[in-house]
Amino acid sequence: MSYLREAPWFEDFEVGDDLSDVPAVTVTEGYAAVHQAVFGDRSYLPLDKTLCETVTGNDRLIANPALVCNIAIGQSTIPTQRVLGNLFYRGLRFHRPVYLGDTLTTKTKVVALRQNSIKPGRASSGMVGLEIHVTNQNDETVLFFWRCPMVPCKDNEADTGRSDDLSIMPEDISDADIAASVPGWNLEALPASGELTAGQVIKVDARDTVTSAPEIVRMTLNLAMTHTDAGRSVYKKRLVYGGHTISTAAAQLSRVMPGLATVLCWYKCDHVAPVFEADILSSVIAIDRVQEVANGRVVDLSVEVFADREGEDQDIKVLDWRLAVLVGKH
Repeated sequence: MSYLREAPWFEDFEVGDDLSDVPAVTVTEGYAAVHQAVFGDRSYLPLDKTLCETVTGNDRLIANPALVCNIAIGQSTIPTQRVLGNLFYRGLRFHRPVYLGDTLTTKTKVVALRQNSIKPGRASSGMVGLEIHVTNQNDETVLFFWRCPMVPCKDNEADTGRSDDLSIMPEDISDADIAASVPGWNLEALPASGELTAGQVIKVDARDTVTSAPEIVRMTLNLAMTHTDAGRSVYKKRLVYGGHTISTAAAQLSRVMPGLATVLCWYKCDHVAPVFEADILSSVIAIDRVQEVANGRVVDLSVEVFADREGEDQDIKVLDWRLAVLVGKH
């Protein structure tokens, strides 16, 4: 086997390709510390070992779900080294929590290929549907999802004929599957989140400036060149990794929902515009649905993230994120 791998172009992919030859990652205190330093997430359980043990019954700190996703995405970037941008995530569900000390292995498979419409003067490119399956050291499924990057063709005028249906990566997650992801924790010790009702909209006052974007990329083993090399970006400046924007939104959510125990799933997450270093991000959070479960509430949320960018229009919508979280009953 040759260890000198050329980063793949769109023409190089075939449906069924297994692109999983990547290091496993043990989630350490170091990973948690860097994530916390960059995003400032105020979720209680990843920060407070005593409270975490009381709630979860596990004597290890839980890993922040956003950190787990970032590691999994980084492990799935062999096919996205030349990526122009990651378009969306679909059907992301946590099957079980991850604790510090757990080791994550990620398998990545190509499930769909669809070339973008050919237009005069525009270089050819295509969308690569990827299935991501993450397991822990006990070979238990931790996380499963799909994502879709856009990758350039090696031949600027290529016509590959690839036209797969991307709807095979569904955003629908059943209530039964979500219920299966709800851990049997004691949520009474968590702070109160107060009354949560469908239709509520919360605009988070505290905004965040994007910093340390390449450091998060390197920490998570992300190979996408556009995030560390402005010369590889179609924007002629480094594109901020999408998980960075999502982690910022998750941190903003944690400020207004202190009783948040964990994230259960992402129904969908669409990157609708690029984000760059020094952008100032803000979130608007809408409560779509609240379901009572045995030990708490499952809350469906829609989160829109907007960027203010020096010298350009303000309130640029950059993210459309639908997810479900677990909070306490009070």
